[in-house]
Amino acid sequence: MRILVVEDDEIAAEYVRKGLMEAGHVVDLAGDGELGLEMAKAADYDALVLDRMLPKRDGLSMLAAMREDGDATPVLILSALGEVDHRIEGLRAGGDDYLAKPYSFAELLARVEAIGRRSDPTAAVTKLKVGDLEMDLLARTVTRADENILLQPREFRLLECLMRNAGRVVTRTMLLEKVWDYHFDPQTNVIDVHISRLRSKIDKEFDTQLLHTVRGAGYRLQT
Repeated sequence: MRILVVEDDEIAAEYVRKGLMEAGHVVDLAGDGELGLEMAKAADYDALVLDRMLPKRDGLSMLAAMREDGDATPVLILSALGEVDHRIEGLRAGGDDYLAKPYSFAELLARVEAIGRRSDPTAAVTKLKVGDLEMDLLARTVTRADENILLQPREFRLLECLMRNAGRVVTRTMLLEKVWDYHFDPQTNVIDVHISRLRSKIDKEFDTQLLHTVRGAGYRLQT
């Protein structure tokens, strides 16, 4: 997806930008509401991440202007104002979702991708496929070349993360957040151990290797 992040805190904006790009998205940044509105009008975005408290024009004012112009781009509002009344105000102003600070990047990513899918109903996914490897998200089953592969719950989550990002590098930071809900590096080999177990199940008995290590970066699932 192409995503516009409107955030005046440079450190927070760069953190979000980096994480979204690692997840395979294209990201533009704006540091105030006026610039954000100009950029939103000038390009077609799949989703916006919009801070509520911005210089020059606040986030809800920017959002209202977008909606008045007929811009239906899905918007995730970020704010330190997390009370119920504040969330209701943001949603009634035209926001599609509201995330209070401080937040976990894994949750932000999930919410952005969810509102992006919501804008395109055909994008809902219940099955994932990479080569002859298939995952049924509803039945919670995995097969390769029509052979059933039994995975532990954590292995299933790990493979799902890799399959959703097929062809792209999935960093260790992304795996820690998405699969283990860690928001810090525990300085253990937990990822290496699970990757090794997963590789032995989905690759060992097959001629084509799907799970690749990208040295110094992370892992990539591809044919």
